[in-house]
Amino acid sequence: LHIEENRSLAMKYTVNPDSNASTVTPPEENRDTKVFCCIPDAKTFEQMIAPPQSSPPRLRPSVSASPSASPPKKKTKNVTVGVAASLARPNILALQPYRCARDDYSSGILLDANENAIGPTALPTKSSDDNHLLLERYPCPYQLELKGAYAKYRGHGITSDNIFVGVGSDEAIDLLMRIFCKPGEDCILTTPPTYGMYKVSANVNDVGIVEVPLSKAFDLRIPEMLKAVTVNTKLMFICSPGNPTCKAIPLSDVCKIAESSAYNGIIVVDEAYVDFSGETTAISLIQSYPNVVILQTLSKAFGLAGIRCGFAIGREDVIQLMNNVKAPYNVNKLTSEVAVNAIKNAATLEKNIKILLEQRDIVMKALNELHFVTKVYPSDSNFVLARLKKKSKEVYTSMANDGIVVRYRGSEMHCEECLRLTIGKPEENTACLELLKKTYEMMTKDDDA
Repeated sequence: LHIEENRSLAMKYTVNPDSNASTVTPPEENRDTKVFCCIPDAKTFEQMIAPPQSSPPRLRPSVSASPSASPPKKKTKNVTVGVAASLARPNILALQPYRCARDDYSSGILLDANENAIGPTALPTKSSDDNHLLLERYPCPYQLELKGAYAKYRGHGITSDNIFVGVGSDEAIDLLMRIFCKPGEDCILTTPPTYGMYKVSANVNDVGIVEVPLSKAFDLRIPEMLKAVTVNTKLMFICSPGNPTCKAIPLSDVCKIAESSAYNGIIVVDEAYVDFSGETTAISLIQSYPNVVILQTLSKAFGLAGIRCGFAIGREDVIQLMNNVKAPYNVNKLTSEVAVNAIKNAATLEKNIKILLEQRDIVMKALNELHFVTKVYPSDSNFVLARLKKKSKEVYTSMANDGIVVRYRGSEMHCEECLRLTIGKPEENTACLELLKKTYEMMTKDDDA
């Protein structure tokens, strides 16, 4: 068992992937308590929120910048003065925000955020003079038309009562923690490497984090997961297909956990990329398992990352609580209209998915033929994960400075020297592969001399 302090001032319990430990226990001084989060003493807190030593400001590198330049950094400012510092919760003052792809680069060929470069499945209805949405009025707080359309599209016997609509999947993640986790007492379980917002949302809500890493083959380690849970583990997040792993988790694994008497909390299956996978959606499980909740989004296959629309699908009692807690008008009329248009346009969706899957095969084949790529992981998503022999971070930065942005994932568990490449349009993929080869050869030419 590894125990370390995280940026939310909480104690994080991590199961060692190489350990055969049968139990997960807190440090000796805390053996009689089940609290997973603690607030440090005043001296420790002052040290943790102390502003960093000043340094010259960094400018965003231009396309002509040196190949060895580091990517631009989004400055996270510690709030140490003013009314906010005196009144805010300590875990918020110490929060490490989620770092999204656009914090690094926002121009060029962007193959770093797993968006659908083919384009959106639908567009807003033209209304230059016709105010058909009555935009001066608040939207329907229940999104009835959108829920009905989505229930019909997904099938498996679900109805509008099984669906929550939110601002992307992130709103649903936050709501689930607010509803089921008591701050400073309860915890969630994640399986790194995985989506970073689970940790950020837990830190915001002062909820502990138990991590049971995936195997090196990116499979769930179910026995270790079930040993790690306690009565305070209220949510278990399973990302399938995973990010950055691009691997789908078999539904049989979810069933094993749902059927286990060791865990009675909510199993959250995050299916942002499910439309690119051959695995059946876990929506098929909710009629059999009342504690399974599925997260989905229109940001990926539907090509609608810009409208921020996501869903939670589960049993009526869970969804009702989410609707009770959400803001009254959380989804606006423009988002709802585009979402409905897209769901009704299945032909375009299927065509775009087909193009991306064909391109995925082409990109993976090309990567496997490069001598400096040591592994290309199987993919159930609209992106691929590839391991280079060396210098993957330098290659990533140089490529971005030259106008093609992929995502460096080498700091993630089991992802040493890995780059994540979103599948784009054919011409974008070709340009990316050419620049990858050119950049690696340039970065390592002196090594081979």
